[in-house]
Amino acid sequence: MAEPPLIKLGLIYRTIALTPFSHPPFTVVLIVPTGIGAAIGGYAGDALPVVKALAPLCDRIITHPNVLNGAQMYWPIPQALYVEGYALDQFAAGHWGLEPVHQNRIGVIFDQGIELELRDRHRQAIEAARATLGLPITTLIETDAPLNVTLQTAASGASWGTLGNPGSLLRAAERLITTAGVEAIAVIARFPDDLGSEALTAYRHGSGVDALAGAEAVISHLIVRQFGIPCAHAPALAPLPLDPDVAPRSAAEELGYTFLPCVLVGLARAPRLIRGGEFRRSHQIWADQVDALIVPASACGGSATLSLGDPRQRTYRLVIAVEANTTTLNVPPEPLGIPAIRAQSYPEAIGLLAAYRAGLDPHLLHPAISPLNL
Repeated sequence: MAEPPLIKLGLIYRTIALTPFSHPPFTVVLIVPTGIGAAIGGYAGDALPVVKALAPLCDRIITHPNVLNGAQMYWPIPQALYVEGYALDQFAAGHWGLEPVHQNRIGVIFDQGIELELRDRHRQAIEAARATLGLPITTLIETDAPLNVTLQTAASGASWGTLGNPGSLLRAAERLITTAGVEAIAVIARFPDDLGSEALTAYRHGSGVDALAGAEAVISHLIVRQFGIPCAHAPALAPLPLDPDVAPRSAAEELGYTFLPCVLVGLARAPRLIRGGEFRRSHQIWADQVDALIVPASACGGSATLSLGDPRQRTYRLVIAVEANTTTLNVPPEPLGIPAIRAQSYPEAIGLLAAYRAGLDPHLLHPAISPLNL
């Protein structure tokens, strides 16, 4: 027997009233540039607690290895997307998209310049990641020549470096992709030991710049730019002598012979990189879907920050500049035309983000509100 029209209408109304409105995923980009001595994020995974604190507020947090890597320490955060720095720049500019995945087949490149014992230590870390974490690491290869990494420091104090044999690295990556079908690449390069230097001592005691970070970025940028595949790097170094006064922010790098575990964990679920956006798919993520950007207040001159903070874009997004995260740079948002809200700390930034997600204007959470003029 058919239901009377009024009953049908009532059922439809109750169904609509009880169905929550569907909102697009709340997407945040968190940037802490590499190798500039950031007070938070300039050490061994010390920005990871910031990501954990953001996670309950966000559906997606797009960030980079410098933020999530903590040597032996890591934490699986389902909302976090592990995106290499060059790829993040391309994403922010709207040139590339991101495609979340359940798993990547990982290949590992060993620098031919790594000594046998140090290589075996890293190989054991890989086997441990396979056996205890179940990570899909499928292929190990060695470069056909030593990579010959050198380290440099800019006048600002930021670190950078060079690669003596970039062709050897690219040939190894191409072999992994074409013959082994890997979907992400970890690189282990022999870095110069700097035992006893003032820079290393300062870093271990929590007051210096990571001298390795700039050169690491060169290595991963090279592969990502050439092949459009997720990549991250772990330096191979001689073990350091025990220092009982190592700072908590640097301590994760003191726990073993390798910094590789966090890299393998990050790459296992790093999003695939979509180059070109003519045919977008619903599960892909593009820059115009980013709702907010969080960046150190003194480091706003990077490519991704300039792209996402550009007020001329049609997509409005909240930009939060965190003052407590000091760096060796002095590039604030205001001279660049970036309309940022300044936050004293990351807890304050999280509060501003919560207000924004709730549909409030964060500028109004202040006792002094400027009137509107007709």
